[in-house]
Amino acid sequence: MKKVILPIVLLAFVGFGVLETGLTDMEREFAIKEMSKTQDHLLSTVAGLSEVQLSFKPDSTAWSISECVEHLAISENAFDQMLQGSLQAPADPAKRNEVKMTDEQLLGIITDRSKKVKTRESFEPTGKFGSHEETLKAFTAKRAEHIEYVKSTEDELRYHYGQLPFGTIDAYQVLLFMSGHTERHIKQMEEVKAHENFPSE
Repeated sequence: MKKVILPIVLLAFVGFGVLETGLTDMEREFAIKEMSKTQDHLLSTVAGLSEVQLSFKPDSTAWSISECVEHLAISENAFDQMLQGSLQAPADPAKRNEVKMTDEQLLGIITDRSKKVKTRESFEPTGKFGSHEETLKAFTAKRAEHIEYVKSTEDELRYHYGQLPFGTIDAYQVLLFMSGHTERHIKQMEEVKAHENFPSE
C-alpha cells in the first residue's frame, strides 16, 4: 500500500510546483485590469474628435493625436513580438535575479512624461494603417489578443525574459510595460488637447 501512496504524493507535490510557477490569480487580474483600463482610456480620449482635431500639432516637431494612436498600434505589435521572443527560450528560474525592477517601478518609469525619449524610426507614425479608424481598430484587435492571452495562459511568464534599454524584465512585465506605454502616450494626447490653439471642433 505504501508503494502505491508514495508516487501519488510525489506527483501531487510536482503538480503543485508546476502550478506555482504560473501567474497567481492576483497577477492575472492586475494585468487584465491594467490593459483594459488603458485601452478604455485611449478610446475615451479620442472619442468624438474631428479629423482637424486628430491632425492638430502643437508645433512642427510634435506628434498629432492620430500619430500618437498609430505609434501605439505599431508598438502593440512590437511588444507582442518581444513577448513571443521571450517565450522561445526555456523558462529559466536561475535568471530571475537579473530582473531588478518591481512591477510598480516599471509602470512608474514608463508613464513618467517628465523624461522624454525619442523613439526609434521603426516606431514612428507614417500612415501605414490608412486611416485613424483603421489604426484604432488595429490597436484594439491586438490588445484584445493580449487580454485573452493573460486570461488563459499557463506560461511561466516570470521565468521568461526580455531586454529594455534600462535592463532585464520578465515576460509578465512586458505586458505591464505595454499597458504603461499606452498610458504614457494618452498623457501626450491630453497635452495636445490642452494646447491653447487646439481646434474647438
